[in-house]
This record gives sequence, structure tokens and C-alpha cells, in this order.
Amino acid sequence: MAAIGLNGVKVGTTSSQAYLEGKAVKETRALMAELCRHFYTLGWVTGTGGSISMKVHDDSIPRPQQLILMAPSGVQKERMEPEDMYVLSHSGSVLSAPSPKPWPHKPPKCSDCDPLFKKAYEMCDAAAVFHSHGIESCLVTMINPLSKEFRITHMEMIKGIKGHGYYDELVVPIIENTAYEYQLTESFAKAIEDYPKATAVLVRNHGVFVWGDSWISAKTQSECYHYLFDAALKLHQMGLDWSTPNHGPIQSARRGLSIAGESNVSVKARKSNGDSDPLPRCVVLDIEGTTTPISFVSEVLFPYARDNVGRHLSLTYDTPETKADIKLLRSQVQSDLEQGIAGAVPIPPDDAGKQEVIAALVANVDAMIKADRKITALKELQGHIWKTGYENNELEGIVYDDVPEALEKWHALGIKVYIYSSGSRLAQRLIFGKTNHGDLRKYLSGFFDTTVGNKRETRSYVEISESLGVEKPSDILFVTDVYQEATAATAAGLEVIISIRPGNGPLPDNHGFKTIKSFSEI
Repeated sequence: MAAIGLNGVKVGTTSSQAYLEGKAVKETRALMAELCRHFYTLGWVTGTGGSISMKVHDDSIPRPQQLILMAPSGVQKERMEPEDMYVLSHSGSVLSAPSPKPWPHKPPKCSDCDPLFKKAYEMCDAAAVFHSHGIESCLVTMINPLSKEFRITHMEMIKGIKGHGYYDELVVPIIENTAYEYQLTESFAKAIEDYPKATAVLVRNHGVFVWGDSWISAKTQSECYHYLFDAALKLHQMGLDWSTPNHGPIQSARRGLSIAGESNVSVKARKSNGDSDPLPRCVVLDIEGTTTPISFVSEVLFPYARDNVGRHLSLTYDTPETKADIKLLRSQVQSDLEQGIAGAVPIPPDDAGKQEVIAALVANVDAMIKADRKITALKELQGHIWKTGYENNELEGIVYDDVPEALEKWHALGIKVYIYSSGSRLAQRLIFGKTNHGDLRKYLSGFFDTTVGNKRETRSYVEISESLGVEKPSDILFVTDVYQEATAATAAGLEVIISIRPGNGPLPDNHGFKTIKSFSEI
């Protein structure tokens, strides 16, 4: 048991004077001062702006209980010394504060970013959080003052962001600025909650917060984010689109740019009779029954997932990815049991044994697939199973013959194309990454799945239109084979076309929607 010191603090704990003056705390103090000087040279913390916070790494202490070091507010960051740092307990109480300095220095004050840093620690299990006022992180939020996200794809430095690869679309939420940084706390936490894959939040006209599971991760990602923000600004100045795979010329009605020699204020698509219709700024495509035969999903993908779920779980049981899948399934099955959903069976605890757990999971997944349930827990697991199938050349995506030509045409016209499917984003990328017509991902700007909402709910399409940053929802054309989805999208203000393909279900009489049998008709 720890001894009690004269000040009433337990000796040997993280709050003891001996620990506060120990090697781990001293090294973290020195590292933070060094990083502040470095960030100043990068232009991230000039004019006393920006801030930095780190946890004191100690292998013997779980990260949630580790001490927090935080830079003071309103000080010259490049002149900071190790003793200038605040030391906080894991719960946020101040254990050590810097001594006041003579005039003209202000009295010490903990960073105004304190509550935001704490949110990143609590919600993301971060080990370090950096707040930059780098000019590129400010200006990139001003290109489109209505956009709630920064999106970029097909840039090498995206690989430096946790959980992302070259072909992925990097999405960074943008929140609105306030007079004081502490007033950002609620919107900052909401952004983290809404974008679980994000490791950064942009603040319009202000800067960016970046976090990582180590100071090296936070620093590396901060550098990559600033590079990508700067690249977007330069591409924008050149009239090039950073958010599409080939970064071609920005061509939109809003900018009044010409297409194929046309100089009209708004871009038009010429009809055979001489009339013209405005081209959409974005096209959002369903997959099953729209780009891809329903039979491919029902007769190839679903059986493959069902037949291989047991093998997949056995081989990957202890991996972080499968552990996350199992956690999602446990939560879903518990909810199903409470609601009396047919086919749901209890999943035993982990200590019941691997095989018993897998057997219960297989039974639940089989019932979910047979019921064709559109739930995230199932879709995530299926995506990981299909990934193995594509990698082993046991699966190949199928798209209709008219799809590649249409994608290429829209791409050349500067129209961004997105996918919205009940399948996970991973599953979507897999289908289009290895098709009977090759890799089509170069024509796609992003993917939406059921994490944005149910496909038959209007709110889902409102979320998509807000995410894409269009001036009005009607700038988006949604193509689907499902009447209920078409109705929901129309209620959100999107333009809608229904796809008529072999094997698709019947439509209600007098449904009122334009229909096509081929993308060449769009």
C-alpha cells in the first residue's frame, strides 16, 4: 500500500510529488516545449495561437488514468520552457501549475482548449492532441462556406492518416467558430460522435484539432492534414478538383465553367430536339438492381458470406477488426432478443470458449442474411468476409455493361459520383475495385452506407445532401430501383430516377417517377 506523505498525497501514485518530478513527466514536459518550437516554425502556433496537450506515457498505467500535460494559454509558444506546462490528473484537476513570470508576461492560465482536449481524450482514447492555427487549415474551410466537411481522395499523403489508404476518401468534419474556444466543446464532441473514423476536426475560419494514440501519430497526422489542406488550396487556385479521383478541372454550374466548348452561365445537357436540361452536380447511385444485378448479391455475395462466416471468424478471432465485428454483433443480437426478433439466439460470454461463441455468431448471421436485414453489424462483418474473397480471387464484382461508360462520361464532365448502399463502404469499394470491367473506383468520389441512415428514410438523404455541400438538394440525382427509396429521396429534395433492370421488383402503378433501362438514357 502506498505511504502517505506530509501533504496528504499517497507517495508512489501519479499525483505524488515524487511522480510529478519524475523522469516520465520531465521528459514529456521537455518534448512538448520542443514540439511547440517546431510547430512555431511551421506557422501553426504563431501569435500565441494554437496549443498542445499530451499524456505522460507510462506502461504501468492504463492510458485513461495517465497524467495530462497542457500548454498555457496566450504565451509565446516558441519561447516555452518545460516548466511552463500545466500538469493535470486524468480527471482534469490541476496538480502542478507554472510559476508567474515578470512583466510583460501575463499570469499563467491553462489552455482555453482544455475542454476540447479532454473530449478527445475521453471519446477517442487519444494520447496527444494538437491544435493548429496553420493558415491552410483556416483557408480550406472558407472555400465553401456552406460545407460541413472537407473531402479529398487519391492523394499519397492520405495514407498517413489512421485507417485510410490512397484510394479512400478522407473526410474531416467542419464545425463553426465561436468567440471563445471553450464554446466549441459541444459541437466538437458532436463531430467526433458523428465521424468515428475521423482523427481531426476543422473549425471554420480558425484552425484544426488533430489527435493520435501517441505523440508521433498525432504529429505525423498533423503534418499530413496540413499537406492535404495546402494541396486542396493550390488545386483550387489552379481550377482543379481535389475531391475527385483524377483531380480534373472543376466544372460546375455554380462556377459557370464551360464544358465541351459551351459558354453558357449554367452547364446544360443538349437533347436531340434542341432543348436543354441542367446537368446534376452530383450523382448518387444505388448498387443492387441499379449498377449491379440483384442476382449477383443474392446468389453470389450473400451465399459466400454465409458459407464462410465460420471459417472467417475462426481464422481472425483475435484480430482487432474481428473483435470489433463481434462487439457490434453482440449489441445487435442483444437488441434483437429484447425485441423478440426471429432467429436471434444468445451469444455466450467470451469465457465460454471460442467455438461456442463462433457457433452462436454463425447462427445469428445466418438468420440475418436469410431475412436480408440492412443492419450495420451484419454489413461490417460481410464486408470483411468479402474482402478475403476478392483478395483470393474467389469473387469478382459485376456491373452492367452501360455503367463504366456512364461513369467515365460523368467523370469527364466534372460530375461527382457517389455510391449509397445498404452494404458497408468496404463492401462497396470491393465491388467497384475489382469488377468484370476492371477497377472503377477512379470514377467514384465517395461512399455512403447505413451509418448515414436507413435508405428508406428522408433524413438519410438530407444528411447526404448536407455532406456533399451542394447549393440545393436538387443538384443531386439519385438513381435507385426501390420505390420507397425514391420517395424518401424526393421528399429530401433530390432529383430521382428509378432503374428498371432484369429481375428488379415491380413498381406501383402511377408511381410518377422517370425510369431508365440503361445509364445511357441519363
